[in-house]
Amino acid sequence: MSNEVELDSTVRASARDSATVTSEGRRIESVIDGVRTRASTVHVDHRGRVFEIYPGVDEFWTDPVVYCYSFTIRVATSKGWGLHEHKDDRYTLISGEALVLLYDARSSSSTHGVVQKVPLSEQGTRQLLIPAGVWHLTLNIGESEAFLINHPTAQYVHSAPDRLLLPWDSPEIPVDVAALFPVQRLGRTGPAAQRD
Repeated sequence: MSNEVELDSTVRASARDSATVTSEGRRIESVIDGVRTRASTVHVDHRGRVFEIYPGVDEFWTDPVVYCYSFTIRVATSKGWGLHEHKDDRYTLISGEALVLLYDARSSSSTHGVVQKVPLSEQGTRQLLIPAGVWHLTLNIGESEAFLINHPTAQYVHSAPDRLLLPWDSPEIPVDVAALFPVQRLGRTGPAAQRD
């Protein structure tokens, strides 16, 4: 008995799906040198949930904790592109879902020019280390406001911020952000809402 099914003309217009994970569950994609991710163990009982943000010095927390702030991203919007010249960012997702886009601008890096996408969710990767010299833009891809905290490796200097900016649709970074934006379900087109 054959499992072949007769298909119509839509098949000619389709593209074959490619693998996104290995059989062991590891993501198949380009990884920027120095970027680290971690899925925190969540402990659940009848009272609620708990997960460790800073468990002490380890491969993710090699630099001391010197500063911390929280930020949110509203539904169907983004923050970025931003780049730090002297400090790393260490994000922890508290609630919601986000997609962080990364572009390695370090000309001496072995991964210079590489683009990496890191999904953050309560069910998976919750922590992300972004090295200095890597552009980053964070999209809220969830149904509620995304809430994150950051433990950068240096304090914020109000008189001279260590932050360079590019517009979300900058042609300098080879990422079609509009194609990734989840606003289609809201009846809008692209991240134009950011311009309002």
